[in-house]
This record gives sequence, C-alpha cells and structure tokens, in this order.
Amino acid sequence: MTVAFARRDAEPLDIAGIGIGPSNLSLACLFESVPEIRSRFFERRDSFDWHPGMMMPGVELQSSFLKDLVTPVLPTSRWSFVSYLVAHKRLYAFLNANYEAVPRQEFARYLAWVANGLDGLRFGTEIRDVEHRDDRFFLRFDSGQEEARNLVIGTGSPPFVPDWAKPFLGADCFHNSEAKSRLSDLGVARIVVVGGGQSGGEVVEALLADPGSMKELTWISRRHNFEPINDTPFSNQVFSPEYVQAYLKLGSEQKQAALKNSILTSDGLSISTIHAIYRRLYALRYLEPSTLNASLAPNRDVIQMERNGNAYRLIVRNQFDGGIEVLHADAVVLATGYRFRLPDALGSLGDRITLDRNGYPLLNDDYTMQWTGPRANRLFAQNAGRYSHGIADSQLSLMAWRSATIVNTLLGRQHFNAEPDNGQLAWATETASAMPHQLRAGYSDGMLSS
Repeated sequence: MTVAFARRDAEPLDIAGIGIGPSNLSLACLFESVPEIRSRFFERRDSFDWHPGMMMPGVELQSSFLKDLVTPVLPTSRWSFVSYLVAHKRLYAFLNANYEAVPRQEFARYLAWVANGLDGLRFGTEIRDVEHRDDRFFLRFDSGQEEARNLVIGTGSPPFVPDWAKPFLGADCFHNSEAKSRLSDLGVARIVVVGGGQSGGEVVEALLADPGSMKELTWISRRHNFEPINDTPFSNQVFSPEYVQAYLKLGSEQKQAALKNSILTSDGLSISTIHAIYRRLYALRYLEPSTLNASLAPNRDVIQMERNGNAYRLIVRNQFDGGIEVLHADAVVLATGYRFRLPDALGSLGDRITLDRNGYPLLNDDYTMQWTGPRANRLFAQNAGRYSHGIADSQLSLMAWRSATIVNTLLGRQHFNAEPDNGQLAWATETASAMPHQLRAGYSDGMLSS
C-alpha cells in the first residue's frame, strides 16, 4: 500500500532524524528526490565533522569511493563523490593520483561539502527528549520542539572503553578517537597501544613516524596476530544486498557464527598500514641509530590496569601460552572500537524498545526497531544492525542501499530499486527449482545427497 504524506506546515514532519553522520546524511540526500516526504535532521554539533580525532596524516578509506552517500542507488545524484570532485575542479587530478585507497581526509571533505549544501539539516540543535503521544513523536530541544510521525536514529556509535580503563580516562589514557589532538602533546617515554585493528595500526604508525621523547612503544592485541583486512573479491561479497538478504534468514546462533567468520572483511589492517609499520620498525632496528624499543604483542588480554605513581601498570594474560605479563606505561591509547547505544534523548521511550542480548535494539528486516508503540509510527535505526543484518551494517559500504530501503519502507513502495543483485556466490540453500542449472542437474542425479 502506498502511503500518502501531508505537505501542510501545520502537519508534523513525515520523518525526523536524530544525528547527522554519514548514514543520516545519505538518507537526507535520497529524500531530496522524494519531495512528498517532509523530513528534517537534527545534530547537536555546530557543523559536520567526521571523526576529526582520527584524521592523522596518510589515513585511508577502507572501501571504494563509489560506495558513497548515493551512487549505489542513485548514481545521477548531485551529491555523489564524483560530483564533489567535479564541483571542486579536481576530478582529473584525483584520477591521475591513482590512489589505491582514497585519503580519508578527502572523503571527510566530501561529506562536509554535502552537509553544507543540503537543505533540511539543523546543526547546533540537541534533541533533549523524545515523547510519543497519540500519533506522533514530540522532539524537544532548547529553543522549542518538532513533531514527526516517524524517527530515524543516526547518532553513530560512541567510543567503547573497557571497564578496566574507565577510572583512568584523561590526558594520558584516552580512546583513539582523540588521537590526533592528544598524541603530539604526550611527551612521555613509555606508551602502550591497546587494540590490533586499523585504528590501533594508525596510532602506532603515527607514533613511529614521530617518536618525540618516546623510548618504549608496546602494541598489544587480543587477536592471534596483526592481520590484514580481507579485501578480496569473494570476501567482499558480504558487503552486498544479496548477502544481507541471506543473512537475515539465519537463526541467532547462525548469525553469530557468520559474523565471527567474516570479521576480517571489516576489522583487519590495511595492507598499506601493515607495510608502513613493518618497514618503519625495520628502519629503526637496522638502518637508523635509534634508542626506541618497540614491541608488538598479539594474543594479549588486559586483566587489570592500576596507577603506579605517575605511570600505569597493566596486568596482561598471554593467550598464546597462558602466561601473565606486567606492562608499564606513562600513557595508554585505547584503540578498542565503538559500540552502538541508543541516544539519551530516547530515555523516555527506553522501556518500550526491545533490545537483543547484545544490548542493541531488535531490528526488523526494514531497519525499524521493535517497540510497543503504534505500527504507523516507526523508529528506524542506522548502524545498529551489526548482529541482526551482518557485519556490513556498521560500515560505509551499504549505507546508500540501507537508506534506499528506509525510503521504500516509508513510502510503502519501491521508489528505489533496492532488490539484491545476482551475486557471484550462492549463500543460502536454494530449492531445486531456483538452483543454477549445474547444481539443479546434480541434485536430480542424486549428486547432492551424499
């Protein structure tokens, strides 16, 4: 059934967005092509700024620039990355640079360019509370309120800090989301970096490039090694609509197993980062007169952290051989990732929203939260489907496709072609009639029964 949307100013918005990050920015771009939907997005920050604390020199995007805000579903949009390059008269220069991976700073400037040009975005407006009454949501902020029939949450995932580190957060113990502004001011001799993913690698690379007064650098990871991202064609099929559709049909335990098996398609180190770190370590050890002692220690799990005068003592278990180690540091950088949580503004609705065992909102296939309110008033969630929709949900790769799915759900019709492509891999078990010819022939011959 097609939903008819009101256009009069006296009517509530058809949808309001809380948070303006890349995901809600993508959605706002697509809404521009659907004038019958009245939308508005709110952000507490005064302007758009994408991960400013992580924009260290040389950092790169881990996905294709074609997986931008709009291109996978609306390639003719004026808000594509290519349109940004043309608007700034550097398309040919960009192509001639022949980047193996796009600089993250470039993509951040693209996102800011879109945010500055789009209508319907309200920065410097923090939603303090959301109440549901009758047939709509009431969003309250300092200077007034807004009414909307539907909400979409796009506040991103805040930094995750392990419990053992929380008491010590400050100038010399911080999450890598603050690395750019804090690393250069540390001025300490011993630094421990915790976390073996790309964020940890970028911190280590930056420290090795400019050691300053650092004499000891220890990089620890819970993983069994410092492993590269699996960026091969078949592995990248998990970042496709057809994989999501297959994943949605799995049971809870099957989803957990699939998520674990595909972890390195998302959370591994870029090859360029691995090479840069290894070559720098080689140069410091063999080619340059250096007093820096760098140690890379995988399979380590922090058990406890405590103050030791003006420094820290970390008690670490070596999962490789079961031993216990003690590390000493003057500063600790936590490259420990991010975890989704509902914004505080939804506190009054909290007991009406169903959460899964991981503390994430339980999502339907169309990215609506399961809640006890009227079905006509939907709560959409962006970047909250890591467990329900698969590993790609927290990445940029399927951002535009997810936005198209949300638009289609809101309209009640297929405005965007969001149907999965014919993928190279057959993920789900097919019925005999739906199997490719070769498999169907084998099935009929009894070849698949053994």
